[in-house]
Amino acid sequence: MKTLFCGLLLALLAGCAGPDVQQYKAQQPALDLAAYFTGTTDAWGMFQRRGGAVQKRFHVVITGTSTDGALTLDEQFRYDDGSTQRRVWRLTRAADGRWRGRADDVKGEAQGELAGNALRWQYTLLLPVDGSTYEMAFDDWMFLIDDCTMINRASMAKFGIELGQVTLMFRRRACGP
Repeated sequence: MKTLFCGLLLALLAGCAGPDVQQYKAQQPALDLAAYFTGTTDAWGMFQRRGGAVQKRFHVVITGTSTDGALTLDEQFRYDDGSTQRRVWRLTRAADGRWRGRADDVKGEAQGELAGNALRWQYTLLLPVDGSTYEMAFDDWMFLIDDCTMINRASMAKFGIELGQVTLMFRRRACGP
């Protein structure tokens, strides 16, 4: 019984590992987070439940400003049901090249690692649902496609169980329609 339990535990932990962002270090174009997000960026996305059903769609207008080595992203969400939300990220680049970030609805500090065209961003989002707030673990991946376009896919989990995914497509306004 003990051997079976240990085997199941190891399988569960291996399933949580995921890919290493460093496997993308040679991919081009290289993502410069501050350069990409400085200015205005639009994003269109959706949240899908674990089974694949789309629960919400949304549009985000992101205003990015870069000053003194810090990047601020002011995100204005509009959901398909007409509701709105605002999140302001304050990001800094650490000496080791990783990114750190804070927002009012993020517990603690978000951790980001960038390599080549990819950024892996991990954080705990405080998600309000029906009068309660849930701590949801996000494993967020961004991939720069070209100088204007980026694709984002995030897995949302609670107690290690994936509850859904968020998919976004970003487009810098400086690039035109």
